[in-house]
Amino acid sequence: MPAFTLRLVKEEDDAQLARIFRAVLPEYGACGPGFAIADPEIDFISKAYTRPRHAYFTVSLNGEVKGGAGVGPLEGGPPDVCELRKMYFLPELRGLGAGRAALEACLGAAVLMGFSRCYLETLERMHKARALYEKNGFKPLEKPLGNTGHFGCDRWYIRDLAAA
Repeated sequence: MPAFTLRLVKEEDDAQLARIFRAVLPEYGACGPGFAIADPEIDFISKAYTRPRHAYFTVSLNGEVKGGAGVGPLEGGPPDVCELRKMYFLPELRGLGAGRAALEACLGAAVLMGFSRCYLETLERMHKARALYEKNGFKPLEKPLGNTGHFGCDRWYIRDLAAA
């Protein structure tokens, strides 16, 4: 099985991550306003996630960035709630355990940054991602939290970080 590596994002990762987001999101119909693909930060992830209480982890396969995941404060939410953000992987990285590893890195960082709960937004049709979240302690919510601008998402989850 090929080995993947995780590390914090660097400025030189920005263009590749933007390509990944623009390749993966259309697979799930997550195009246009209301989805992460419309967020201005997708072109400069390194700048967006080097601010206080933010972290973004790239996942590389054979030395090439193939995906990543980040965490930061939930926009418009309580100060103790972070949001799992922009967790997307190219097909060749899927099924290798990279999602779980990236999720664990993000949750660990969130605890170190003082968050007590982690929120995320996704789509009903992202079945494997939702299964990963549920297997790792995320509980479904009936409606969104905060003000992320991702009104196209139709599934919301939260997890208590005491167990992270």
